[in-house]
Amino acid sequence: MIELTALDSPVSLARVREPKRRPLRIGLVQHSWNEDPAALRAELNEGIARAAALGAKAVFLPELTLSRYPASAYPTTAPGDTAEDLLTGPTFTFAAEAASAHGVFVHASLYERAEAADGLGLNTAILVSPSGELVGRTRKLHIPITEGYYEDKYFRGGSDAEPYPVYDVDGLDGARLGMPTCWDEWFPEVARLYSLGGAELLVYPTAIGSEPGHPDFDTQPLWQQVIVGNGVANGLFMVVPNRWGNEGEVSFYGSSFISDPYGRILVQAPRDESAVLVADLDLEQRNDWLDLFPFLATRRPDTYARLTEPVATSEPVAAPEPVAAPEPAAAPEPVAVSSANRDDVEAGVSR
Repeated sequence: MIELTALDSPVSLARVREPKRRPLRIGLVQHSWNEDPAALRAELNEGIARAAALGAKAVFLPELTLSRYPASAYPTTAPGDTAEDLLTGPTFTFAAEAASAHGVFVHASLYERAEAADGLGLNTAILVSPSGELVGRTRKLHIPITEGYYEDKYFRGGSDAEPYPVYDVDGLDGARLGMPTCWDEWFPEVARLYSLGGAELLVYPTAIGSEPGHPDFDTQPLWQQVIVGNGVANGLFMVVPNRWGNEGEVSFYGSSFISDPYGRILVQAPRDESAVLVADLDLEQRNDWLDLFPFLATRRPDTYARLTEPVATSEPVAAPEPVAAPEPAAAPEPVAVSSANRDDVEAGVSR
């Protein structure tokens, strides 16, 4: 496992006043799934320990942290059979033990059991404090449905009363963070709603890689661009831990990264190697940037009603009927000028 660091925040290009807060140091672990549970936990624990030794106060782990990615194929049994309890299952237990052992906040992700007739579970991100307590929980909202990522056969979308919770937990220097998951990162609405809720950084636990139906199409550059762009448009730091390695139908492409509100990649992992990333986040850059480019203050929500209309599932990418262009105005009728007043008109005199 390699270490990659960015321990000095780059200059805030739009800063006009001295910051009052110290940078927040965070870590991220990129790993490859291992069918040996002990070896998998050992790799993750090593990454957490190394981030903590470098001074990270929180360490973020990829989507479905302890699991093989399940949704690359249709389920052959009840999908929820492999789900786990939120507070007594192996993922929370691992995160709590690692957080306590290393004195850091640990973020992880799990396939949460949710008893219902459809047999589906929830894709849930958690944040655990150094004392081993659950201090944050967010369920994935948007569920992918395409080849190699048949998540709608395993997960239902989260439906909490507050779908975009922002956590301000003691011990993280007042940082305000959101914890959406993977497919959520492609939706500009998600980043915007978190930003409106006061988030300063978003953590997207991720499991993304090849497209089985399009093996020559590398989506990694697009994936990175859309996340970084959503960060720029909303004044957010983006923390994106992905897995790497071939798990059969999908080969995951790693490339985990941390970006800032100016769109700069502070630190990034390779595509094909386990890594721990550690970076300092100058959280006041959010205000610096949004003061200069006030995207939130100059919105026009009165024009956004179409965003909340139901999706037309039969034609999900169909454009609405175009608005007809207005008819051009008729040319004015010529004014008749009699011989009696022609001389006055030509002289500029009106009667």
